Amino acid sequence: VQIVESGGRWVESGGSLDLSCVVSGITFTMYDMKWYRQSPGKGRELVAGVTSDGHTEYTESVKGRFTMSRDNTKNTVHLQMASLKSQDTAMYYCAADLVQGSRLMATYWGQGTQVTIPP
Repeated sequence: VQIVESGGRWVESGGSLDLSCVVSGITFTMYDMKWYRQSPGKGRELVAGVTSDGHTEYTESVKGRFTMSRDNTKNTVHLQMASLKSQDTAMYYCAADLVQGSRLMATYWGQGTQVTIPP
C-alpha cells in the first residue's frame, strides 16, 4: 500500500493551497479517506474526512475554508484550503480507513506534507 501526499508549502496568511493524496495497493472505493494534521508539540488532529460513498465532514475550525473531495477514477483525494491562518501550520497526513459496519478493519497512512503559514 502506498499513500503519497503532495502540495504542502509555505504560503502567506489568507492564501490558498490544494493538497493531494494518491493511493495505490488497495481497493480505493472501499475506503473512507481522511486528512489529519499535527503541529509541533500537539497531538494529531482529524481535519476532514470523506466516506466511501462521498459524505464529507470537517472539524469546526476549518468549516467554510477547507473542502475535501475524492476522485475514484484516479484513486486520489484533495484538500482545498482557503483563507489560511498561521494556526493551520502543520504536517498534513492522509489516511485510508477500511470500515465494515462499526469496525475499523485497517488503516494506512502517508508520510505527510508540510504546510506553513507564517504569523
